[in-house]
Formats: sequence, C-alpha cells, structure tokens
Amino acid sequence: MNDRTSELTNNTELKFSREQGFFDKSFSIRVLIAVVFVLSLFLILHFREVRVEVLEFNSIAPRYVVAQVDFDFLDEEATILLKQEATRDVGRIYSLSEREIRQRRTDFENYLTVNQEWRKLAPESTFEEMYRGIDAFDKELTQVRFTDPRTLQKLRELKMPFNGYYIYTPADLHAEVFFPKQVWDSIAKAAFSADQFHMGTRAAILGYFQTKGWLLEEDTNTQRNLIRRIQSKVADKYTRVKAGSRIIDQGEKVTARHVAMIQAMTKVMSEERNLWHPLTLLGSLCLSLLLAAICIGYFRINHPQILYSNRKLFLLVSVIIITFLFAKATELFLLTTKSNMIDAVRYPLFIPFAAILLCSLMNSNIATFVSGFIAIILTITLVFERQGFMIMNLAAAVVAILSTRSLRQRKEVFIVCAKAWLCSILVIFSLNLSENSLWHISVLTDILVSAIFMLITAVTAVGLLPLLESTFKIMTDVTLMEYMDPNNDLLRRLTIEAPGTYQHSVVVGNLAEGAALAVGANGLFCRVATLYHDIGKMITPQYFTENQLSGMNIHQLLTPQESAQVIIAHVSEGVALARKAGLPEQFIDIIKEHHGTTLVYYFYHKQLEKVGGDKSQIDQRDFRYAGPKPRSKESAIIMIADSLEAASRSLDKITEDTLMELANRLIKDKAEDGQFDNCLLTFEELAMVKATLVKTLVAYGHARVKYPTQEPKASGESAPVVVDA
Repeated sequence: MNDRTSELTNNTELKFSREQGFFDKSFSIRVLIAVVFVLSLFLILHFREVRVEVLEFNSIAPRYVVAQVDFDFLDEEATILLKQEATRDVGRIYSLSEREIRQRRTDFENYLTVNQEWRKLAPESTFEEMYRGIDAFDKELTQVRFTDPRTLQKLRELKMPFNGYYIYTPADLHAEVFFPKQVWDSIAKAAFSADQFHMGTRAAILGYFQTKGWLLEEDTNTQRNLIRRIQSKVADKYTRVKAGSRIIDQGEKVTARHVAMIQAMTKVMSEERNLWHPLTLLGSLCLSLLLAAICIGYFRINHPQILYSNRKLFLLVSVIIITFLFAKATELFLLTTKSNMIDAVRYPLFIPFAAILLCSLMNSNIATFVSGFIAIILTITLVFERQGFMIMNLAAAVVAILSTRSLRQRKEVFIVCAKAWLCSILVIFSLNLSENSLWHISVLTDILVSAIFMLITAVTAVGLLPLLESTFKIMTDVTLMEYMDPNNDLLRRLTIEAPGTYQHSVVVGNLAEGAALAVGANGLFCRVATLYHDIGKMITPQYFTENQLSGMNIHQLLTPQESAQVIIAHVSEGVALARKAGLPEQFIDIIKEHHGTTLVYYFYHKQLEKVGGDKSQIDQRDFRYAGPKPRSKESAIIMIADSLEAASRSLDKITEDTLMELANRLIKDKAEDGQFDNCLLTFEELAMVKATLVKTLVAYGHARVKYPTQEPKASGESAPVVVDA
C-alpha cells in the first residue's frame, strides 16, 4: 500500500508554503543557523553542572555514596581533637573576689579615720596620699591572677600580657587563702612607685591587707580568651580521601563530617573540569560537531527538504534550543534553591514539550528522532538520575507523539499531556518496583512532579503553537479547523453571493477528503482547501451554472472566447481575493492548481464549430487555464473530485456504472493531457481515488421513497406526523 514515510513527507510539505523568499533560500542564513545549532550544543555539553549526592545534616542516607575523585577535606573532628590536645596543658586561672576587694577597701578607709595607729608607720604620709595609695593598690589587686607554671608559660609563648600573674593554685576555692610575703611584695612593688609614695604609705597599706584571708574565684573569661588564642594557632586538619572510598553507607546518619566530605569532593570535581582549558574547550567543540553531523546525515537521508528550507531548519533548531533553555533553567533553579528540591524532582519531563511542538508543526518522524536526540543530550548533561530520567522522558514523548498526530483543537494538547502523564505514572511504578521502594513517599512525589511538568508543558505548548505557526507560516490541523469555520468572512460571503458555488465546494470537499484518506493523503486539508478553491466565482457568480437561476443563460450574450475568459478568470480572481484575505499559501496553490492547465472544452468546442472545425484559426491557449499543474496528491485529488462532481450533474441517471464510466473518461483525459505529471499519485492510488469518489457520489445520489399524498384531514383531526427517512 502506501509508504508511511512518503505520506509524512507529503503532509509536512503541505504545512509549509512552496513560496521561498530570500530568508528561505539564502545559503548564508543556512550557515548561520547551523552555527547557532552547534553553539547551543557546545554550551549545554560544555557547561555541565556537577551533581553529587546532596545529604542533609542529621538525615538518614537513602543510598551509599562513593568518592568519585581524590580530594582533601577539612576534617573538623580531627581539627577539634588537635585543638583540644593543644589546650590540654592550660590550667585554671584565678582572681581575687572583686566584692571582697571593695569590702576590704571600705574597711581600710574606716580604719584610717578611726584608728590612728597607721601614723606611726607612715608619719610623713597624709590622708590624700593614703587614699591615692589605696586606689593604686585596689587597681593592682583587681589585676592580680594566679595560675600554674604551665599556663604561665603558654601566656609567654603566645606573647599575651602576663604581668600580675603569680604561680599559685588554691586547694579549695571556698577556703580563705593567706598569700606569702613574696606575693604581697610583688603586688606592692607594682602598685607603689618610689617617686610617688612614701615607704610608710606602702608599709601601712601592705601591713593591713596582707594579714587578711582572701577568697579566690575562677576567672573564666581570661581562661576562654587564652584557650581561644591557643586554638586559633592550631592549623586546620585536612584528611585525604581516595577515589572509590565509601563516604557514607545506606541508612547511616549524616554527620557534619559527611557533609564536609561531599562539599569538598564537589569542589574538586568542578576544579578538575577546568572549563577554560584549551583542550577541554576543543573536546566539547568536537563532540558538538560530531552530534551536529549525525543530525545532518539523518535529515539528508530521510528529510532532505528540511536542509534546503531555512524556515523549516530554523523552526527545528528553535524548538531544540527552547527545550535546552527550559531544561537548563529548571536544573539551575533546583540546584540553587535552599530547600534541596533537587532530591524531590528526580525525573523532570522536558522531552514531551519538544515532541508535541514538532509533531504538530512538522511530522511524527521528525519529532521522534529529535526527541531521542534531545533525550541523549539532556541525559548526559543534566544532573538528574540518568536511567529514570531517560526512560520517563522517552516514554512520555512517544505517547505524546502518537496522540498529537490527530490533534485538531488546541485544547486537545491538555488531553495529550494527560495521556503522557498516565504513561509516566506506569514508568514511575516500574522504576520503584525495580528498586523495591514501591511504598516510599518518593512515589507520590514523582507522580506529583510529573503532573506539574506536564501541566507546564501543556500551557507552554498551547501558548507557543500559535506564535510559531504565524512566525513560520505553518498550516497545522488546528489552523485548518479554524479556517473551516463557516463564520469566516470569505465563506460567509460565498454562501450569500454564490450559494451554488458554496454547495458545490462543500460536496467536493467531502468527496476529496474521503479519497485523500484512502490513499494516505491529508484529508482534512482537502476538505478545508476545497471550501476556498472557487472563491474567485464571487466576482461574477452569474456566469457559472451552479449559481444561475432558471431562465436565460448569460453566456448566450457572449462569444465562446469571451465566455472562456470569464470562466478562466475565476482562478486569478480567486488568488487575488485569497491574498487580500490572508489565506495560507497552500490554499492559494489549490486555487491555482485545481484546474491545472486543462482546456475549457465546452467553449473551445463551440468556437471550433463556429469556425467550421478549422483548428488553425483557434489559439488553444486562449481556452486553457494558466495552471500550474497539480504538484501534490491533494491538489490532484481535488482536481478529479471537482471535475467528477460537476460532470455527474449532467448524467440522466446516477448509478455506480455510469459514474465509473464517467470517472474513467475524465481521469483518462486528464492523464493524457499531462495534468498528473507533477503530482505524487501512482496508478494504484488513482484507482483507489476513483473508486472512493464513485462510491461516495453514489451514496449522495441515492433515491428516496416516495410518500403517498396526504388525505385532507377532517374537522377536528390532527395532521399525521410524517418522518423523513
């Protein structure tokens, strides 16, 4: 029967106008499109994100993680141990109780005023000097610290202030301490300078305070500062991890050490890629050129018309680039979000978007190849789980392609996406069954995520399809359905100004649709294009038989040559009306081709009779349509259906035999006239077209049962209801 590939090729060609402008034919633009395609491949292949298993602190690892490269990571646990070891020799630091120092000062001031014994020790000192002395001594006491020798040595090594530190460690903090004379002498020496205080002042103050017992308290602030300074001098500990070493086991609790290891491995992997190294750039470029060459080879063998039409090529590249951008933007969003959504979105669906667009705008073969090509590219470049991502996307894309082939309304895109989603649910269950995790929460998450992506795909596709159709002047089945609307301005005018022509067009459209479907051509296109094929008759509708009322034939007032010119003119006038109304170029091709270069034989024969049968006196070109001849299956089918429907009205009796005889004669005449030389119809297909047209016309011309005459009804009786069969 029919070659499926040639059928798809034919349908694809119908979606694009044959008219080629500068953009469509320019070799420079073709090269530019190729450069853009290779560049897009290079960018997505070269700037790949590094995906490492993301583990949340204190969570349970869903699977084991293995080091992919050698790396060093900041081992905080080891660093903490080193810092603890460095501060092991640091002892406690003590100070005098500030409350007790204030109390002792108050007692001493009272002693100065009440007891005059101090004058014997300091006969030269005044009250003012004694108060200055107690201020200095008080200040020094608050700065006094006691610790062990090792701690004091640490202070010296770190070059921290150690003046006022004394080696002393109390046995019990709750018991009063009496310091030896050497300690008090050191305190007094630091507090009293010889040029500011008399020796008596020093002796009186020191004699009072050194006889008292003192309570010590731990100076935690100073201890912490010392420990912090010591630890800051300890270098961070980096631990080496070899490639292939297991970082964490499945089911193990994630610690800060695990998180640090994974972060360090990610950083090293990113650095090792060295994106701007000449060899790395060259490798990505070579891979891009190789993949582009594979695509060119496929289209050169299977769809060469794509490579020789910049409009088709640019559309194809545009859909691929849009899909790449959609996928890359989603990946970056998921990687940069702080909520760790990358773990929830395991199998995002990107390929069905490109599949729906290309299947609707071009054909299913191209959509299938490009879907597989994009799936391979995205699988090796994106950070998602590879096996599940590829299976999910390819399965959903295939279902979308199979469903989009019959797309007639834009809202049906949502039905297509729903079917693809149902397929993805089956894939999700299959993948989880293979992993023995059917009842895991991730199953519900995957189903919800796939539903969200298919909804985004449907909304985006519905929004982009009209834009791409108008930009690239593509005629899809959805566009055809819109042009079939009877409220279209041209069709409404046709029904009013040339009702006979409209009825003829409707019948021919139905005939052509059935014949086209029989041979695998585009039946919907035949049906819709035929509605407009005779719009040129609106200019002079009264010159055409189907619009003439009973009475005089206007052609009786014209010569045969004039009548022929009026009839032939409906083609050029139809083209003018179609261009003014903005009809697709494919419809205009049908208007031009539906008569081809055939002869207006009726008026040619009349002219021949007028000149006595002398053909030399007639220029046959004056009685021929300008053409061109049909260049597609659809155009040839419409030509045959148009001729057969018009000729069948001249038959006295419509039967299958009379119609078959008429069809044979018409097709034979047109074939001998060379009208089918440029179309793709084979002899087998012509026979199928003829059989289908005859069968349909017989059904249209079936006889009806004659109903008996209704008897007059008696008074008060209701009329019987007659049901038309």
